[in-house]
Amino acid sequence: MLEVSNLACSRGDHRLFSGLSFTLHPGQIMQVQGANGSGKTSLLRTLCGFLMPDEGTIAWRGEDTRNLDEDFHAEMLYLGHLNAIKDELSALENLRISAGLAGIELNEKEAITALRRMGLRGRERLPAKVLSQGQRRRVALARLLVSDAGLWVLDEPLTALDAGAVALVQELIAEHLARQGMVIFTTHQPLQVAGMEMCGLSLS
Repeated sequence: MLEVSNLACSRGDHRLFSGLSFTLHPGQIMQVQGANGSGKTSLLRTLCGFLMPDEGTIAWRGEDTRNLDEDFHAEMLYLGHLNAIKDELSALENLRISAGLAGIELNEKEAITALRRMGLRGRERLPAKVLSQGQRRRVALARLLVSDAGLWVLDEPLTALDAGAVALVQELIAEHLARQGMVIFTTHQPLQVAGMEMCGLSLS
């Protein structure tokens, strides 16, 4: 499980949040809420180890994540509000490279299967620069289908998606939780996962 104790984070001289504590258990999902600038993205990046907190601890399976380093990153998938894909590479190449960077051996057939489930049939070999914003987001979200990570940290995963893609993301999250995975996310759009009780964390 993920345990956060007395976490504090600042941006410059501005304290975004402090005294933040919560626990996330297998099979649980948590939505981080708050106004723009309240620190939602900073919190997610801090949980992933991309930013250092001013105070507090983050523990994964009872161990401080600062001591786990790559072992923790291997069990965590972060999807930011930017897609992090290369325009000159195809959807297929982008997915296989991102999987490789995460230590996942993904063959071409597996990558094509994931992209097609994300609604990208016929676009697998097109350069990302010719895809629409929604299609580019689908390429990024295909990482969810090929990841073995137990913890998904998703920053605005529904950006630029149509209703069908939103329903698919909700389906993928439900499947992940059913496998006892964990999800922390932010969104400005409604996200409902059937049969799952959602925890809320509000940043003021």
